[in-house]
Amino acid sequence: MSKTIPVQKNDYIEAVFEDLTHDGAGVAKVDGYPIFVQGGLPEEKAKIKVIKTNKGYAIGKLIEILERSHFRVDIAKQDAHKYGGCQIEHISYEGQLKYKENMVRQVLTRIGKLEDVKVHTILGMEHPWHYRNKAQVPVGEKDGKLIAGFFKQRTHEIVDTNESLIQLPEINEAVQTVKEICSELRIPAYQEESHKGVIRHIMARYGKTTGELMVVLVTRTGEIPFKEKLVEQIIASLPQVKSIVHNVNSKRTNVILGDKTKLLWGNEVIYDYIGDVKFAISARSFYQVNPDQTKVLYEKALEYADLSGEENVIDAYCGIGTISLFLAQKARKVFGVEIVPEAIEDAKRNAELNGITNAEFAVGEAETVIPKWYKEGNNADVLVVDPPRKGCDERLLNTIIEMRPKKVVYVSCNPATLARDLRILEDGGYKTVEVQPVDMFPQTTHVECCALIELIK
Repeated sequence: MSKTIPVQKNDYIEAVFEDLTHDGAGVAKVDGYPIFVQGGLPEEKAKIKVIKTNKGYAIGKLIEILERSHFRVDIAKQDAHKYGGCQIEHISYEGQLKYKENMVRQVLTRIGKLEDVKVHTILGMEHPWHYRNKAQVPVGEKDGKLIAGFFKQRTHEIVDTNESLIQLPEINEAVQTVKEICSELRIPAYQEESHKGVIRHIMARYGKTTGELMVVLVTRTGEIPFKEKLVEQIIASLPQVKSIVHNVNSKRTNVILGDKTKLLWGNEVIYDYIGDVKFAISARSFYQVNPDQTKVLYEKALEYADLSGEENVIDAYCGIGTISLFLAQKARKVFGVEIVPEAIEDAKRNAELNGITNAEFAVGEAETVIPKWYKEGNNADVLVVDPPRKGCDERLLNTIIEMRPKKVVYVSCNPATLARDLRILEDGGYKTVEVQPVDMFPQTTHVECCALIELIK
C-alpha cells in the first residue's frame, strides 16, 4: 500500500526548514515528506503555500517568515536570484560559506562514503561582490527600446537590468553602454518567436590586471546596420576597449555563440594574468570568470602537486593551459590534453607568450589520449584533472588506476561527481588525503574543490 502524501496542492502550512538543497532551496518536512522552497533558510519557521506535489516531494512557495535566521540578509538592489543570477544572495556571506562547506562534507560522506577525509575550511573572498570578468547578456525590446539583462527563471522573458551585483563594474558599464548605443542607432533586437531582428547577445570580457576590455556583438545576421557608427561610438564611450568582435549565430538555438567570428576593430585578444602567468583571451576562450579566486585554487593545486622539478605531469581537461602553465613552472614536463581544438591553440599560444617550453598540448578526449600515451610509455608522476560538471569519464579513472601515478590532484566544480570519482579511485588503490573547498562564485550555489589523492604504497 502506497504512503499517503501528507500535503495537498494549494495547502497553506507552517513548517521549520531543516536544510538546503544543492541549488539553495530550503527543505521543510511534514511527517518525513520533504517540501522544497526557494528562499527558505535552515532553522527558520515560515508560512508556505504548496504549489506542486508528487510521490517523493513537494514544491512550495515562501509566503511569510515567522522566525528569521540570523544568516538572512535583506537583498540589496535587485531580486537577482529570481532571474538565475544570485540564488543565495539572501544569505549572509558567512552563511553562504558555511552552507557550501557543509555541502562538500555531506556529499563526500553520502556519495563517496568518505567519512575520514579532512575537509579544510572553505577559502572565501574578502569582497564577495563584483567579481565576474565576463558577461553574456541576452537582448530584447520593450516599448521601442532595447533591453538587456537576465532571463526570468524558467522563462525566456528578459528582465532589463542596468547593474549585476556579481559582475565587475567595468563589465556592467560596457554592457549598459553598448545597449544604449544600439538602441539609439535603432539596431533591432533579435526576436526569438519570429527568428527576426539583429542583436541577440552583448558579451563583454575584461582583463582585471591589465584593464583591457573586449566587446562581442552576437547577431542573427551576417551584417550589422550602422556598423561603422556603432564601432566609432563604442570606442568613444569605452576608452579601455581593445577589441570589438562580431559573432554570427543565425540558428534557432539557445547556444549563445555561432560558428563565425570576425574582428571589427582592435586586437583579436585581450590579456590578463593569473599570478605571474599571462593569458591571451579571445571571444571564444574558456577563461575562469573569477581570476582572484582562480589564483587561490590553482596555487592550492600546485601545493598539492608538490613538484621538485623532476616530475612528468599530465593535465587532463587542460583548457587553454591555465593549470598546465602554473605546473610547468615547477615540473620537468607537462602534457596537457583537451577536446576543444581552439582551446589547445590558445594553450600553445599562452605557453609561447610566457616563454614556457616544457609544456606540450594535444587535442582529443582525455579518456582516449591518456591511455594511448600510457601504452606508448608516457607515464606520469602526478596527474591533474579538472573535468566538466559531469566529472571524469570512467575510462580515464580506470587508466589512472592502471597508470598508478603517485599523486592525483583533482580540481572539481561539482562536489557530487567529485565524491563519486574519489570513491572509484579509493577502490582502485588510492587514498583521498584532503579536500580544500574554494568559493569561486559568491552569491550562487556553486563551489569548487581541490582534492589531494595519493597512491597507497
